[in-house]
Amino acid sequence: MDINAIVLTNGQLGQARAKTAHGLIRGTSRYKIIGVIDENSAGKDAGEVVDGHNRNIPVFASLNDAITQLPAINYCLIGVATKGGILPPEIKSTVANILQHGISVVNGLHEFLNDMPDMVQLAKENNAQLIDVRRPKPRHELHFWTGQIRTVTCPRVAVLGTDCNMGKRTTARFLTEACREAGWKAEMIYTGQTGWMQGGKYGFVFDSTPNDFVSGEVEHAIVSCFEQEKPDVMFIEGQSALRNPSGPCGSEFLLSGEARYVILQHAPARKYFDDNEVLASPIPSVSSEIELIQKFYGATVLAVTLNTQGLTPEQARSYQQQYTAELGLPVILPLEDGVSQIVKLLENIIKR
Repeated sequence: MDINAIVLTNGQLGQARAKTAHGLIRGTSRYKIIGVIDENSAGKDAGEVVDGHNRNIPVFASLNDAITQLPAINYCLIGVATKGGILPPEIKSTVANILQHGISVVNGLHEFLNDMPDMVQLAKENNAQLIDVRRPKPRHELHFWTGQIRTVTCPRVAVLGTDCNMGKRTTARFLTEACREAGWKAEMIYTGQTGWMQGGKYGFVFDSTPNDFVSGEVEHAIVSCFEQEKPDVMFIEGQSALRNPSGPCGSEFLLSGEARYVILQHAPARKYFDDNEVLASPIPSVSSEIELIQKFYGATVLAVTLNTQGLTPEQARSYQQQYTAELGLPVILPLEDGVSQIVKLLENIIKR
């Protein structure tokens, strides 16, 4: 991996909306992240800002500072997820400056750079690329569900959440890496733009896929991975939540992808879907979510993982103890403790 890249976070590196940046900072096999542009965290290490772990990724206040102090930069990745996927004017201005320096831009937002004539012209003039990860695939590249999923014999584990922005992708990636370290051949099916940026080989961008083809794309990714890699286990990155009214999602992985096992991610500090009290939609209890998954979808919840954002360490441990007693399942803090305990749970399933 020798493709040097920086990440643009528009002063939001320390916030949840920079989740794409957080994933890239934690790890990517597609690019080598050598710096972050974020005026509010300048002078710090990006890893320390994200989760307290130094990763030798410096944060710069401006593009000019980054160019001056870093080796050649090949790409700049837009690392924020804005409301509605709109490209804010201030980010667009920075992107124009980036293109003028001959640096290609990777955009994970719903507003496409290739639809902006001024950006296209700048890219052409400076021999740079514009990559819109969320641009829908052309019709001839999309797939309907066929039933081929029934030829896949390795276990599939869906990492679902009780809401969106829970860290499902991060947990799925942790599980994939931990299984590989334990000697198993594990693969991850990505379902979002960050997963692609992190180097995902099998998957698709769920929220830019026409509804008619979502089930087919789930199946196609899993079947392709199984046929080409022959993995011992697959982890499927979940999206949103089964009962999130602003974007219900998850049944596709359980039904169309026939994932028979689930890791359920929950954020105890969050009380409303999308973390928005105005919506007046409280997140249902973890126990009721498990009942929905197991009783009505026929999948087995192996463990619950906790997103501890907004909690003190003492509060996080208290919730861990509470849910362990209440649910009778392992309750894991992935960022704090890793996921090796879940890997041990999977060993018998994989061997079977």
